[in-house]
Amino acid sequence: MDFSELNVIYKWFFDYLRFLQLNEHETHVVTTIALLLAFSLVMYTLDYILKNIFIVIARKYASRSKTKLDDLIINNKVLHNITHFIPVALARILFPIFFMGFPGVIKAVLTITNLLFVIVITLLCRSIIRTVRDYAKTKPRLADKPIDSYSQVASIFLYFFAGVIIFSTITGKDPVTFLVSLGAASAILMLVFKDTIMGFVASIQVSTNDMVRVGDWIEMAKFGADGTVLEINLSTVKVQNFDKTITTIPTYLLISDSFKNYRGMQVSGGRRIKRSINIKMSSIRFLEPAEINELKKIQLLKPYIEERQKEIDEYNHNTNADQSMPINGRRMTNIGLFRAYVLRYTQQNPNIHKEYHLMVRHLQPTEHGLPIELYMFTNSTVWAFYETVMADIFDHVLAAIDYFHLEVFELPSSDDVRQFIANSQDPTKYSN
Repeated sequence: MDFSELNVIYKWFFDYLRFLQLNEHETHVVTTIALLLAFSLVMYTLDYILKNIFIVIARKYASRSKTKLDDLIINNKVLHNITHFIPVALARILFPIFFMGFPGVIKAVLTITNLLFVIVITLLCRSIIRTVRDYAKTKPRLADKPIDSYSQVASIFLYFFAGVIIFSTITGKDPVTFLVSLGAASAILMLVFKDTIMGFVASIQVSTNDMVRVGDWIEMAKFGADGTVLEINLSTVKVQNFDKTITTIPTYLLISDSFKNYRGMQVSGGRRIKRSINIKMSSIRFLEPAEINELKKIQLLKPYIEERQKEIDEYNHNTNADQSMPINGRRMTNIGLFRAYVLRYTQQNPNIHKEYHLMVRHLQPTEHGLPIELYMFTNSTVWAFYETVMADIFDHVLAAIDYFHLEVFELPSSDDVRQFIANSQDPTKYSN
């Protein structure tokens, strides 16, 4: 081996490694590997240092700036990807110098650095596309434009051309020749890899539009999926249901079919209670003064009754309502005071979210009575906590109904039917 052709660094490493007592060829191989590892470590360290310096400086500048563009540049890792250019460019220049006399090594290393260069450019372009997308969304005149669709199309083209260049770099073929051959075989490829292509496109759409993430709770009743997303890959999405079974859904079905994602609920910090109690309509009536006075003993309801009674008395006086007929003018009803009580009871409940909608309302009456719906949000999204809070509220509300002289609607049970038949067959029941 002619050492005159080798550079000084190589000679130093070669002489230093002679203590291993290997033959010349083995020492040459070990030296080459050591140089590659050492140079790679230096480039990685340089990349790490530059990245952190740039990011720290940029964040300090962005914190003082009033514009949103610099924040978007940082959040979308534009500067992060720019710093990768310096180590890759240095590797592209210095590797051939360090490995003079080793054309095989130089060729392999240059191929790797070229691939890294393409990857860095792709990552940078992707960051720029996302930055432009996010910045465009801040402009009111572009609010109604499909910005996400535009960025998605641009990303697909970017990945396609990056893949073509990478393939061309690895194989050494001209990209135009590759594209021509790809076009000729496209029909066969689409037929053979139809599911893979659909999954690939769907996974890009799911990722770009941020439709599903690992850890999200999704519900897709059509396929029996109701649980936490464990894995998203090119072909399938794995969902662990709450009964610990696993449902596997083809990725492309997340695009072609509808599903429910509970991430928004989990992020909001509040989970909705939307449940009704059916009131027997024949039990709804006006309240007598004595009954109203009795209900004043309910501490939550007393201020409301006094204020409401004053308002009703003023209205009846101003309209000269004839109080001998209860339907004239305005009067309190047991259902109205019941709604007012339930509203105030839930408002003072510490487990109910105070910033979200809170209502106690009538729904459309049906053959099953008048539904009184409680619509509110708990201040936690934890499933067990949510169920406990909801159960506690309805336990109390169901127990309180009787104090308002109301009845809950229930369909007749078998015992009710037997009791009715027994009473109809016993004449003494109706003797009075």
